[in-house]
Amino acid sequence: MTATSDHVTQGPPYGPADALRAPRYTGIRTFARCPHVTDMRGVDVAVLGVPFDTGTSFRVGARFGPEAVRSGSTLLRPYNANLEVDAFADQSVVDAGDLEITPGDAVTSLGQIAAGLERVVRAGVTPIVLGGDHTIVLGELRAHAAVHGPVALVLLDAHVDTGDAYYGQRYFHGTPFRRAVEEGLLQPERSVMAGMRGSIYDDREWENARDLGFDVIPCEELAALTPAEYGDRVRARVGDAPAFLSFDIDVVDPGFAPATGTPEVGGLLPREALRFVRSLTGVDFRGYDVVEVSPQLDGPAQPTALLAANVAYEFLGLNALARQARDAQGAS
Repeated sequence: MTATSDHVTQGPPYGPADALRAPRYTGIRTFARCPHVTDMRGVDVAVLGVPFDTGTSFRVGARFGPEAVRSGSTLLRPYNANLEVDAFADQSVVDAGDLEITPGDAVTSLGQIAAGLERVVRAGVTPIVLGGDHTIVLGELRAHAAVHGPVALVLLDAHVDTGDAYYGQRYFHGTPFRRAVEEGLLQPERSVMAGMRGSIYDDREWENARDLGFDVIPCEELAALTPAEYGDRVRARVGDAPAFLSFDIDVVDPGFAPATGTPEVGGLLPREALRFVRSLTGVDFRGYDVVEVSPQLDGPAQPTALLAANVAYEFLGLNALARQARDAQGAS
């Protein structure tokens, strides 16, 4: 039985309210209008917010990102025509609220994120995290590695985020993936970073990420690939490793996604970004995030929040297809 805010229908235990009965602009703002549930029994996918932006280096405001993305998700409908899958028909999806953080204290917050998310991952639930600045991914990776061991990273981002320290701070939105390698949370030899562009500090910035073992695809190279070519490259690299997909909204050109802390011109079009995400079917993703939405910088129609919500919706589609593939394997 699917319990929603206004009716009960057949299907998974949790899913969105029926928009043909309750208009999309009504109700409490949860992701895709799914119920707010914190008990992980009967849950397949949990959307969680991490309202943290202490690690930003330029423009702040991503602490309000989860709220904005939830609002931007109200228009989402069940059937993903591009992936040809109903995002809610065979998986129970809830909004589990926000994880605890401590403003101004990145180290404490990362511990809180890891502890809160590990409970979800150990319950066999796939988390989709709404950031927050990119610092938070280190806490996410700690939780996943505690359960699955080191994971492969698939990153779409304007930046490699493998710096050592900024302003003397080692836990910052420009450093999480270096820290993750140092802590043994990632398999960099199985990981792909794509979308990097803009001015950088020196000619070693992207090379330093490669030295750590990552495959780095700058945005100019990425834009020359078809989605199918990109997907094939990722699948060949990741193989059968458990993987984590991280999407920084700044991979998209700020002309279309202005509400982000460190904008870089010359990025992907929204359509291109969504196609690259969809191309990742077949990768064994154990978790996802979309980060760096700073809604006070958005336009009046909230294009950045809308795009981020749709990125998270594509995550749901990828996850639904993966569940179908696992079920088909189990039945054979």
